[in-house]
Amino acid sequence: MTTRLADIAAQAGVSEATVSRVLNGKPGVAATTRQSVLAALDVLGYERPVRLRQRSEGLVGLITPELENPIFPALAQVIGQALTRQGYTPVLATQTPGGSTEDELTEMLVDRGVAGIIYVSGLHADTTADMQRYERLRAQGVPFVLVDGFSSQVQAPFISPDDRAAMSLAVTHLVSLGHTRIGLALGPKRFVPVQRKIEGFVRAVQEQLGLSAETVEKELVQHSLYTLEGGQAAAAALIGRDCTAVVCASDMMALGAIRAARQQGLDVPKDISVVGFDDSPLIAFTDPPLTTVRKPVPAMGQAAVRTLLEEVGGTPAPHSEFVFMPELVVRGSTASAPGERPRP
Repeated sequence: MTTRLADIAAQAGVSEATVSRVLNGKPGVAATTRQSVLAALDVLGYERPVRLRQRSEGLVGLITPELENPIFPALAQVIGQALTRQGYTPVLATQTPGGSTEDELTEMLVDRGVAGIIYVSGLHADTTADMQRYERLRAQGVPFVLVDGFSSQVQAPFISPDDRAAMSLAVTHLVSLGHTRIGLALGPKRFVPVQRKIEGFVRAVQEQLGLSAETVEKELVQHSLYTLEGGQAAAAALIGRDCTAVVCASDMMALGAIRAARQQGLDVPKDISVVGFDDSPLIAFTDPPLTTVRKPVPAMGQAAVRTLLEEVGGTPAPHSEFVFMPELVVRGSTASAPGERPRP
């Protein structure tokens, strides 16, 4: 027990006596100090005493579109840990095909009296969706933060990666390897992140390869689904248009692109280079290890929680968009452009 107290005290930067007071629920400890001790317990893997676990600040809902893409569980983990450290209990609500809709999940969370809701890649990212649903939620007095997407019609804080910069990073990398025919595989055009990626891709290809915007959009951009099969279909179409490199809007699509290349007897990266987006867990261990644009998941998740809790605490965050810079991670799926690639 003494060793454990010492470990927790060192982690929290307080005395063992203070740790003892917190663990025993004694008064006379500042709220911030108490939170530091509880966070130290979480970090070191100790269970909180039952009487402390009961002192929850309340529930916070987290709505994600699905969990098959590993980037969503990764983001949910960051958000969940950040909420727990602040004394809140995260409630994960996931949309599944044929299951509950975002509106139904929202209603369920509101009925359970959540302190606030964080939406990840929700309807706020769909330019064809009715944004009045969010204004109705605001009218109910429920704070919320929107991750991955943007709408000027919604008065709320938004958290996004810089999708345009992500495409510039990918194109610049491929051009430096000698590629002049670079394709882009991504999801349906109605989504804001998709539109931004296209803008960034078109601008980068225009500036670095001198192609017209019309040519780029017509010949080098292929829409599909954000799945392995979607990436496979999109990449097959782009390979058929003589692309020697494919940038994908998700790592799952990139794995599909690698499969498409191999089905046509092409080697990755000798014959065709593939770049993903997200840097999902385990993606460094694929065959070949995937070059990808890393989404700043820890920074985005922590910002979402911090912004929401400011709203919950009565200090509304600015109703604007917080944009986080992605990072290119070069691995084994990209290489110099082939000289004269034989047609499949």
